This record gives sequence, C-alpha cells and structure tokens, in this order.
Amino acid sequence: MYRTIEEFVKNWYHEANSTQKVMDVLTDDSLKQEVAQGHWTLGKLAWHIVTSLHELMSQTGLKFDAEVPGSQVPSSAKEIANSYRQSSESMIAAIKEQWTDESLIEMKNMYGEQWPNGLTLFILNSHQIHHRGQMTVLMRQAGLKVPGIYGPSLEEGAAYGMETQTN
Repeated sequence: MYRTIEEFVKNWYHEANSTQKVMDVLTDDSLKQEVAQGHWTLGKLAWHIVTSLHELMSQTGLKFDAEVPGSQVPSSAKEIANSYRQSSESMIAAIKEQWTDESLIEMKNMYGEQWPNGLTLFILNSHQIHHRGQMTVLMRQAGLKVPGIYGPSLEEGAAYGMETQTN
C-alpha cells in the first residue's frame, strides 16, 4: 500500500515506462496471438491494461480522461500503445491534482470490499505487472523481440555479449 502520492508516482513511472516499452513493440499482426484457442489475445490483454486504469480508478472517484472497459479492442497496435500513454499520463495528472497524501487512507467500495486508495493504487500497479508478464509470453510466440524490463532480455543480453541459455 502506498502512503504518499510521491511514492506511488515514482513507482508508477518505473512500471508504466516498462509497460509502455512492451506496448510499443506490438505489431498489428501480433495482436491476434493467443496462448491457446479461446484465450485472450495479445491485443485483448494489452487493451485490458489500458482500460483497467479507468475501471479501477473511477471507482475511487478520480476523474480523468481514459479509455473505458468494454470498448472495442483496436486493430492498431499503435493506437493501443498511444492510448496507454495518454491514459497513464491523464491518471497521474488527476491524482496529483485531485488527491493529497491523506486521500490514500480514504476507504472506497472496491468489488464489494472496503479498500484504502493507497491499496487500490498498489493493486492497479500489480495488475499491470501481472498482465505485462503474460504479454511477453505471447510476444515471444508471435516472434516479437521482448524488451528488457528488470534486466536485459535474451536478445539484449546477447547484444551485450552476455551468455544466454536457449534450452
């Protein structure tokens, strides 16, 4: 749970920049990739991350411009990446304008439970990390180069002369 806006914003920027790197690698063709028939596609996962910003944060009363859940998944990878960037920036601006550190302890009804806003922010960030990891698996299946997140990816490591294990 976050206790200050500054603490959240610093952590969000780190994770959002990593998510943006992943979003920016997507191609229109890769959006159709699914781990198995009937499962969410890479495009659906990416769009879910985008729309979850509004879905979770609107329940706290935060007002900002973002894509809404239930909207059609775009067929353009660039549109998804740009929507994530815009929604994330709009959310951060709204938090800075509408909330104070004291707002983080305010309790809100979230999915039938009472959560402090600081916990909602933590869950939002964890949620994007979780789905970003799922996306990287589908990206590999789609033949895309996965960017490094918490260290170099296989391809980045190889470019630096690091020993890579492929089996």
